Amino acid sequence: MSLTIKSPDQCRWDAVALGEVMLRLDPGPTRIRTAREFKVWEGGGEYNVVRGLRKCFGLRTAAVTAIVDNEVGHLLEDLMMQGGVDLSHVKWVPFDGIGRAARVGLNFTERGYGIRAAVGCSDRAYSAASQMKPGDVDWKRIFRDEGARWFHCGGIFAALSPTTAKLTIEAMQSAKQAGTIVSFDLNFRASLWKSQGGPAKAVDVNRRIAPLVDVMIGNEEDFTAALGFQVPGLDEHISQLDPANFKKMIAEATRMFPNFQVVATTLRKATTATLNDWGAIVYADGSFHEAPLRENLEIFDRVGGGDSFASGLIYAFLTNKSPQDAVRYGAAHGALAMTTPGDTSMVTLKEVEAVLKAKGARVIR
Repeated sequence: MSLTIKSPDQCRWDAVALGEVMLRLDPGPTRIRTAREFKVWEGGGEYNVVRGLRKCFGLRTAAVTAIVDNEVGHLLEDLMMQGGVDLSHVKWVPFDGIGRAARVGLNFTERGYGIRAAVGCSDRAYSAASQMKPGDVDWKRIFRDEGARWFHCGGIFAALSPTTAKLTIEAMQSAKQAGTIVSFDLNFRASLWKSQGGPAKAVDVNRRIAPLVDVMIGNEEDFTAALGFQVPGLDEHISQLDPANFKKMIAEATRMFPNFQVVATTLRKATTATLNDWGAIVYADGSFHEAPLRENLEIFDRVGGGDSFASGLIYAFLTNKSPQDAVRYGAAHGALAMTTPGDTSMVTLKEVEAVLKAKGARVIR
């Protein structure tokens, strides 16, 4: 395997993530617009990955983020503490009494059912994390003094503001200098770029980030929208489950960014909100590796499936498994994460490995 990963005894952290963590307000089986009560979870694209690495896979992880020092911020802290991720690198921001200067971001998400698709509605402007900027984080302490084997960030955090994009680049440069593996999930969200330059700005920012990435994660839409790929002969209406479609993306991605050592994606076809075909593919060492396609996978809550794929993939690489094992661990963990509510994984390594062994869903007594 071409990835050269530091040994565990050299580092305090197996993985560190930079990103915003929000409160997710879940109306359960009903709709956001008609809800009278909400279940509260924590979640964030980058955080979800290191939470899965800690909670499911038992690795040592830390989150770098900013939280407002008020009761809502400490609710978020309490939820994160249950996830086991170290919070010593959280920046606590003073509360101005009303949340005008900084606040905790909210993410209202309904799961969908049958022909009714899942719906997300973000309320995250002016959040503490979105105002993070270069100089806010002591990267030397994290990557040099404490040591980290893997650093993860994503396109959601980079899209929050011009300063978070700059902080992402600062973090990656520091990680690279320290010999830490860098992964990035493109996670293109049109809504986040809408007010700050749209798709053209997304391409500009992500093309400045991409040369610093060792492991790039993203689906076909991510590559075309976030990196601006134009691949001759690629029909945008081809099913995302067609591996040939993804392989065209890989050829263009590795041509433009030869620093990519691994490129990975989930393959999803949503027949309904509750029935999806689910698979994954990884490109590493010049070869493609695919997880078995799971047809008509029953979905309870699809949010966070891609993040859990990423954590399973990263776990496999951190434990010296092959690229073929990595794509299988990632796909299995992502599939299991979508059987429970909330953005984050509630499953165990034992359950992931039972799925890998093709064990059924018979009751465990």
